[in-house]
Amino acid sequence: MTSTRTLATSLMSLTTAALFALCSAGQATAAPTPSDNKDVAGVSSTTVTDTSGADYWTPERMRTAIPGDVLAKKAMNRDKANKPAQAQDAKAAETKVQGSAPQVQQKANASENPVPHIGKVFFTLGGTNYVCSANSVASANRNTVSTAGHCLNEGPGAFATKFTFVPAYLNGAAPYGKWTAKALYAPTQWSSSGSMQYDTGFAVMSQLNGSNLADVVGASGVQFNAARGLAYKAFGYPAASPFNGESLKSCSGTATNDPYNPQFNTQGIPCNMTGGSSGGPWFIGTSSSGYQNSVNSYGYGSNSTKMYGPYWGSVIQATYNAAAAS
Repeated sequence: MTSTRTLATSLMSLTTAALFALCSAGQATAAPTPSDNKDVAGVSSTTVTDTSGADYWTPERMRTAIPGDVLAKKAMNRDKANKPAQAQDAKAAETKVQGSAPQVQQKANASENPVPHIGKVFFTLGGTNYVCSANSVASANRNTVSTAGHCLNEGPGAFATKFTFVPAYLNGAAPYGKWTAKALYAPTQWSSSGSMQYDTGFAVMSQLNGSNLADVVGASGVQFNAARGLAYKAFGYPAASPFNGESLKSCSGTATNDPYNPQFNTQGIPCNMTGGSSGGPWFIGTSSSGYQNSVNSYGYGSNSTKMYGPYWGSVIQATYNAAAAS
């Protein structure tokens, strides 16, 4: 799509509220063909053959990429129109995967120094360039990145192309290089119906200069089926006013359930980050060294004071498992 509307300018009511998409720098990927797409055991994926993303994302294209909240808003409106209720994950045992990454106040936003494993992803959908946020996570392949589902798949619809991750992005600089994706993964519930309950995706990056992503920037531990109502610190690169997307921001607080669309099974924390922060990681606790347990997904209206993220249960864990083992 070509709309430049952001969360900060949205005047939607709560029932048709705007969503925050918090996207960051991503690498180029080839447009998926039918043979590229896979849908196995509740996980959809696409294989990327075009590795020219790093060259595509010039400073000018990165600067003018549209915050991905417009994609989240579209998916949310479709989801609410098509399915007023959604099944929740069956209760499962809590699972942790320890990371190798190189303190909670109630803050709507705070400025942060760059964190090596957190960055921006840039990608193209429908011929339009978008930006979200993302994070390097622990994986067997040491090249896996987490983000929002709407930052790599239309929900429902096509997978992104030119998906590129720029860790520790700051004012246009890419201190650890530009990493291109070789495969994208999303829950089938997202890729086939755009269920906001499962707005999470994972990208597997190609090596850069013979090195794995996690060996260069570190990788966060991940946790699934955790208790609800925990304290979190969330990060992202908000690009809509009053932010410019050029530096890292954070929010922190205790999670509460979404009172407006409880069928989404999401939780929210105090936060006024805007479009561009979609896909940014939520860490349990007070810092970026905690276990990641969600991503920035959406917010309501032009003056939203909450950021909502999906509950990471068994469905999202299965998607992570597929990406991490690929």
